[in-house]
Amino acid sequence: MLGEDAPLSPSTIARLKEQWQGEWEAWRRRRLDDLEPVYLWADGVYVRAGLEQEKAAVLVVVVGCVDGRKVVVSVEPGARESVETWSRVLRDLRDRGLRAPRLVIADGHLGIWGAVRNIWPEVDEQRCWNHKMMNVLDQVPKTQQPAARRMLREVMYAPTASEAERKRQQFEAWAQSRGYRTAAETLARDWERMVTLYRYPREHWVHIRTVNVVESPFAALRLRTDAAKRFKRSDRATAVIWKMLMVGGTPLPPAERAAPAREGLRGRAVRGRSRGYPGGRRLMAKYTPLDGTSQIGMTVLRLNEVSTFLERAFQNIQ
Repeated sequence: MLGEDAPLSPSTIARLKEQWQGEWEAWRRRRLDDLEPVYLWADGVYVRAGLEQEKAAVLVVVVGCVDGRKVVVSVEPGARESVETWSRVLRDLRDRGLRAPRLVIADGHLGIWGAVRNIWPEVDEQRCWNHKMMNVLDQVPKTQQPAARRMLREVMYAPTASEAERKRQQFEAWAQSRGYRTAAETLARDWERMVTLYRYPREHWVHIRTVNVVESPFAALRLRTDAAKRFKRSDRATAVIWKMLMVGGTPLPPAERAAPAREGLRGRAVRGRSRGYPGGRRLMAKYTPLDGTSQIGMTVLRLNEVSTFLERAFQNIQ
């Protein structure tokens, strides 16, 4: 099925289109009562779909469970990342049995945070540091961005909340002395959500500091969908992106790729140090497939092979 010589006859395309659409429709209705989420990452990826000039959002939700699994629980189309759209996604998850997580990690878009307050007002909130850093750097001249980035990384990776606060003040003083007041204000904005991670086990900070859990799999997908024609229907784009995620799985970070495949598929526990923290010893897996739909992801297929094959099909799956 894969490679440059993969057969892509009209009948094959039609069959794949209907199969993926049906699989996605069934997947998005499954019950989630068996999951025990602790962390929840939410983010949107944008693809060209429909007749409008603006890109359509595909809203993705991943949960980190007490048993160590990271599981994709929602891949839904949305016209935009509004409070209403995100509320619909989270409400659907709740109605299908997903319990409230302890912590939600997302970017600075107001839509997701309004939705979280609507559906799970009791959960903690952590903003993505990568998005915050990009927002701040946008307010700094390009010639000064390398210096600004070094200082921001010191804030981002500070060992304690108080040290992060001290580093933030240093950056603000540096920015204001050079006339970059907006950059200082951008960093200080919504600060409480930036330091929530310090209430959680140190071993988990690498996972909950950003939305990379969602962003990383989409790096390859964005290259493919940006190169493809505009989808006439957003649900077609969503079904194809969902299938790529299910087949490809989440790429391992370089330092973890040496782990045996069977160990990686089960997930290796990260031992938490916070006493009394729910599931402290088995919260975050090093790697698990995004869902049980396809177990062949990292053991047989490589994401770039899947992407190359699907890129050739994109022109016909409209």
